[in-house]
Amino acid sequence: MYFNAKGQASATYDAIVIGSGISGGWAAKELCEKGLQTLVLERGRMVRHGDYPTAMKEAWELPNRNRLSAEELKDYQKQSRTGYTMRPSTKHWWVKDTEHPYTEVKRFDWIRGYHVGGRSIMWGRHSYRLSDLDFEANAKDGHGVDWPIRYADLAPWYDYVEQFAGIQGQAEGLPHLPDGKFQPPIALNCVEQHAREQIQKAFGRTLTIGRTANLTQAIHGRGACQFRNRCMRGCPYGAYFSSNAATLPAAEATGNLTIRPHSVVHSIIYDPENKRATGVRVLDAETGESLEFYARVIFSCASALGSTFILMNSKSDAHPDGLGNSSGQLGHNLMDHHFRAGATGIHDDFGDKYYSGRRPTGFYLARFRNLDKASQRKAYLRGFGYQGGASRQNWTRGIKEMDKGLGADFKDQLILPGPWQLGMTGFGECLPYYENKVTLNEAVRDKHGLPTLTIDAEFKENERKMREDMMIDAAEMLEAAGFKEVSTFDAGSWPGLGIHEMGTARMGRDPKTSVLNKWNQVWDCPNVFVTDGACMTSAACQNPSLTYMALTARAADYAVQEMKKMNL
Repeated sequence: MYFNAKGQASATYDAIVIGSGISGGWAAKELCEKGLQTLVLERGRMVRHGDYPTAMKEAWELPNRNRLSAEELKDYQKQSRTGYTMRPSTKHWWVKDTEHPYTEVKRFDWIRGYHVGGRSIMWGRHSYRLSDLDFEANAKDGHGVDWPIRYADLAPWYDYVEQFAGIQGQAEGLPHLPDGKFQPPIALNCVEQHAREQIQKAFGRTLTIGRTANLTQAIHGRGACQFRNRCMRGCPYGAYFSSNAATLPAAEATGNLTIRPHSVVHSIIYDPENKRATGVRVLDAETGESLEFYARVIFSCASALGSTFILMNSKSDAHPDGLGNSSGQLGHNLMDHHFRAGATGIHDDFGDKYYSGRRPTGFYLARFRNLDKASQRKAYLRGFGYQGGASRQNWTRGIKEMDKGLGADFKDQLILPGPWQLGMTGFGECLPYYENKVTLNEAVRDKHGLPTLTIDAEFKENERKMREDMMIDAAEMLEAAGFKEVSTFDAGSWPGLGIHEMGTARMGRDPKTSVLNKWNQVWDCPNVFVTDGACMTSAACQNPSLTYMALTARAADYAVQEMKKMNL
């Protein structure tokens, strides 16, 4: 349903949701299902489930064998250094750096997608719960502020969102990586299973299938995964969780949803007398028209830096430094995961084994450092997990062997599968540093004429020391599992590259040191909720999207209860 604003009465809703990605889709679903007339404002174009233009195309059907031209790459000068956007099969999901600039004091790879569904179309789908090891970390080692919640507060909401989203995985009984309500797991292949057994035997560490939001059984009208591994193009089967395939259709089915695309929310309207927000200011991306929409409650789910931008840009006499910034913490404590350090190896056995299909996940090796005194490392705080996979080398191995053979025998060798190789990459936690921050930049404007962000963030000594163990530990485990030609790597990692930006409007227990309370409410404006990555108080080392889902569902439930009590 589309909306044409004519007067304040017709522009008023029970709830407004800013953004339609993972958090925004969940906010829309929950608020609509609880009976609220809900307006979802999305700054990008409409994408309905099935509007995935390259989902069924093969490489030879795409321009330049699925490579962007040098001319096209000029629009993606920052993002192209990541490799994420350098494909015609997915470039339509990523914003152009030339149209949406930002300023980096130090390298920051900001990966964005502006359309209905947001990055829920392009995400990596790994879905892990945080545990009390994570929720208690700040309080125990003194970095950042204490989370205002613990695992028990979020556990029932993890249950709730997992069963709707559909998370496949294997229960392992690890207290620091809690099990969930899983669909049947995708299988490890033979070499990964071998590595699991040998690593468990030698070190007592747990390698399991990567827990991902890929259905192995059809639910809610969505089909099971077809093992095509083209998830980032959009899944016409609805087999992985996205707002487009799951939450937004559920919201629309209630009759309470209005989606307005091309609606760039740039600030929140604040009433100083009631100390409440009354609505939002919007720039129509197609016409340039300025609009206002009104509601009793507002959920900002515009992504971590998107929500923080809106709050910072919502200046008023009552909040001259931005809405919710009485603590001075808004924009600070920016976090992301650091990765691309680990090891690879070759295994001589299992030459008679292969695999079928293109599995959309790999393995996950759970954190094992700094869990207790026995695993404590003096060089750094917190820890890391690994993601990776084993596969058989293909014909491209022959490129470096050209000097060793030519002719029929050489070509015959290349049509046979090569040896098994396994690689594992560490994903490490970044501490919440106050000096890692974003600020408004009035001098540099985007294509709409709005201010942009300056980003000043870096990984520090704690992360650098952790990366050494990411390599050393990976190599030790591969060698213990019988792999040969083991080599370590550190390909470099910069904030933003993990696409897990978090923390710039953190939750906390005290309005003097945090932006949000335990219900994701802005301390300074309790009818505004922020439930995307901005709310995170620490990063943990697990992929965070499942936590965003659980926090959003929990906050929506609380908001509706408070509305019924006339507190909002």
